[in-house]
Amino acid sequence: MAKAMRPSTDDANDIQERRSSDSDVAAFLRRTQSLAPRTGDGRLIFAMDATMSRQPTWDMALQLQGDMFAAVDEIGGLDVQLIYFRGFGECRASKWVSDAAALSRVMSQVSCRGGYTQIGKVLGHAKRETAKQKVSAVVYVGDCMEESIDALCQKAGELGLLGVPVFLFQEGREPRAEIAFKEIARLTKGAYCAFDAGAAHQLRALLKAVAVYASGGRKALQSFSEREGGAAARLLEQMG
Repeated sequence: MAKAMRPSTDDANDIQERRSSDSDVAAFLRRTQSLAPRTGDGRLIFAMDATMSRQPTWDMALQLQGDMFAAVDEIGGLDVQLIYFRGFGECRASKWVSDAAALSRVMSQVSCRGGYTQIGKVLGHAKRETAKQKVSAVVYVGDCMEESIDALCQKAGELGLLGVPVFLFQEGREPRAEIAFKEIARLTKGAYCAFDAGAAHQLRALLKAVAVYASGGRKALQSFSEREGGAAARLLEQMG
């Protein structure tokens, strides 16, 4: 069920400057400091909603997202930054690393906390990151949306002008989120996909296709689509 809508908040502060006393969050940030330094050419931001509405299917979602990280490692040549939000204004990001599997293990230690969505912060952060060094793509996994659709679309449009596609994967079918996610995908020339436990195989294939795109661009995705078809072809079709 959708949570009550609230006004969006300012995301001017960098995500990494947020403070939290939770031990697992502190451990998450400490662990990322010891991961392999970034070495690849492509850069992928992987963002996820860790608010309480996702708790019932959190383990399943983590497994699917772990499959995506495995695909990143298999493809190689790709640096990943992991972002999650939850609780009261808590939004955290790792440094850029090349060991995606290690990030997946770290993320498995994070639990859900009640709070509103902070998608605007994710999009704003992606814009700042690509101003420093080109971000190849953003992947977002979530189930609902409680922010201003217009405000999110403004940020999405800015990312689109910078050539940063956003690939949004929605758990369930909450209507407002579906409308917003599809519009963000359109504005950034990315793609949208809904998933649940029964769509696990399809989501794995789509996430792998996104990783191929982030690593080698549209040409690599086209070649991958010609070999694999299916999910990669559908992704290309949505991207236009």
